[in-house]
Amino acid sequence: MRPSLLDPLFASASALPGVGPKTGKLLDRLLGEAERPARAIDLLLHIPFSSIDRRNRPKVAQAAIGAVSTLKVRVVEHRPPRAKGRNGPWRVLTEDETGDLTLVFFRANSGWIEKVLPVGETRWVSGLVELYDGFRQMVHPDRILDEAGLAALPPVEPVYGLTEGLFPRVMAKAAAAALARLPQLPEWLDAKFLRATDWESFGASLGRLHYPQMPRDLAPEEKFVARLAFDELLSHQLALRLVRLKMQVLHGRAQKSEGALAARIRAALPFDLTGDQKSAVAEIVADLSSEKRMLRLLQGDVGSGKTVVALLAMAHVIEAGRQTALMAPTEILARQHFATIAPLAGAAGLRAALMTGRDKAAERRATLEALANGALDIVVGTHALVQDDVAFARLGLAVIDEQHRFGVHQRLALGEKGEAVDVLAMTATPIPRTLALAFFGDMDLSTLREKPPGRQTIDTRAVNVERIDEVVAGLGRAIKAGARVYWVCPLVEGSEESDLAAAQDRAEDLRKFFGDRVGLVHGQMKGRDKDAAMDDFSCGATKILVATTVIEVGVNVPEATIMVIEHAERFGLAQLHQLRGRVGRGTGKSSCILIYAGPLNETAKARLEILRETEDGFRIAEEDLRLRGEGEVLGARQSGAPGFKIARLDLHADLLRAAREEAEKILEVDPEFLSERGQNLRLLLYIFERDQALKLLRAG
Repeated sequence: MRPSLLDPLFASASALPGVGPKTGKLLDRLLGEAERPARAIDLLLHIPFSSIDRRNRPKVAQAAIGAVSTLKVRVVEHRPPRAKGRNGPWRVLTEDETGDLTLVFFRANSGWIEKVLPVGETRWVSGLVELYDGFRQMVHPDRILDEAGLAALPPVEPVYGLTEGLFPRVMAKAAAAALARLPQLPEWLDAKFLRATDWESFGASLGRLHYPQMPRDLAPEEKFVARLAFDELLSHQLALRLVRLKMQVLHGRAQKSEGALAARIRAALPFDLTGDQKSAVAEIVADLSSEKRMLRLLQGDVGSGKTVVALLAMAHVIEAGRQTALMAPTEILARQHFATIAPLAGAAGLRAALMTGRDKAAERRATLEALANGALDIVVGTHALVQDDVAFARLGLAVIDEQHRFGVHQRLALGEKGEAVDVLAMTATPIPRTLALAFFGDMDLSTLREKPPGRQTIDTRAVNVERIDEVVAGLGRAIKAGARVYWVCPLVEGSEESDLAAAQDRAEDLRKFFGDRVGLVHGQMKGRDKDAAMDDFSCGATKILVATTVIEVGVNVPEATIMVIEHAERFGLAQLHQLRGRVGRGTGKSSCILIYAGPLNETAKARLEILRETEDGFRIAEEDLRLRGEGEVLGARQSGAPGFKIARLDLHADLLRAAREEAEKILEVDPEFLSERGQNLRLLLYIFERDQALKLLRAG
């Protein structure tokens, strides 16, 4: 039960004083969710992203051009539009002892203007001062005030993110009403820690952000934002650690083997394991052999050999007498994994099957029966594996690939198909350590940085779209020499509202030059058609595969040596790196051509430049975090992601590390949150809505 002290914060925003039904609906659109309206707490945590400094109050002649000033002026004359109607601007001439200022109003309400700016009276006007035809002017002043109004004007006005129809002053008023609801909260941070940081209380910090005294109060590195960001990160880290503790304490079964099956698989490999692969296998085997339940993330750069590591982990579990499953987010990726695993598993005498959403009824029944009676050792599939009718005889290891594409519930659902199931998650998106701690802090981490022997370096070049004819001509020469080519486009179909190349249109264009040697694959195709297009490309029946990002991960055609990415400036850095990783997988010299439409902004330039400089996915991931922030590094925000409201992982990495350390200390001393501080920390978890973790305490 949420403590009653917090009830005012979780009341509907529409119930706040001064917030009527119309404003309430706009707040719901901005801050609410599908199943619930906006609440006072949503307003409080929707902190301003900028401010307007109203403290600059010079004389008219000294007002800086292009800056906001608040000026004391006398109204001299009204000049209505010369033409009939209201299309021309309404001008009001004002002055002080140093010069003139013209106030300009378009589509003016003359009655209102004459009322708020009576001739002969003195007023304060605040807004952007511009120069027009040699004279100072202010178009649509932000504020027109008498002396009483000036006294009530905030010296620094907060600027909030808004939605259409929601005006700044209405938003500020609603935030102020929410702040008035904030109860006196006890302190949950350690007193010594607070003194060292010089932070103020949670409530005082919130108050300073909604009523800033100086523009720098809102800076992410300043103490007011830092305090709240730390609170949010601490709540998240506590929740992750509680989940982890619960999984380890409640579940766990030692799975031990002599390593005979793994040795057979290693003997069947055409290459030696890298040092990183050996280390990762050792870490995973140690987890599997312990009494604690494994929850480990295996992250590796493109082509670093994660599937083989996962298979060796599966062999250990199978030798210990249990079954294993690998779940991938797409059918293409599931089939690719199965193509890698099946021959190696067969060499070790293991029985493997593939299960996807479009298996024939008879195939599916046979697979379900073999899983249920224990005849199958390994099943590879899509989310079809977590459907209700899938039952295992003795599932011991769940491997989840590209796990950030699954929601947190799907991610754990496969592990719930058996008793004390160990979980190994994998990702081909190199994750900066900051993000790994935040998104996957409930997991141990194994990292593959080395590439298996034989992986080729990739020559990466950026080419303006105006030279696309040269690119096509170059492909013609390369195909004659035996090359195979990926051509990636960001959209499936053209649109009148978009200048992006469409995969279907591009395929038609290329067929004019290359005929039926051009294939097409995209996410809206039926599964069988996708497979057929991939098979044609794999066997060489087609030489150019035009695709959307459906080929981003997992697709493995060693003969493909050229990757063309159209409108590369529209893709994220990590996504470009993933796409580039589809080539350089065989023995041939490989290249990646990034076609862009100029002019490029600074972020797009930096993105293409770093790709040309390096193939190190971890360096690229750090740059991606710096350029875009955490929300996009793993693709679109997923339901399994934390969704921070205040903390910014690209700027608050040090706070995240400190929050992780603090969470570990707290749980060592008071894992049940029974102390006075523990009770206060429960409030923190409720405020940032990480209270699901508290249910684990009550569950036993």
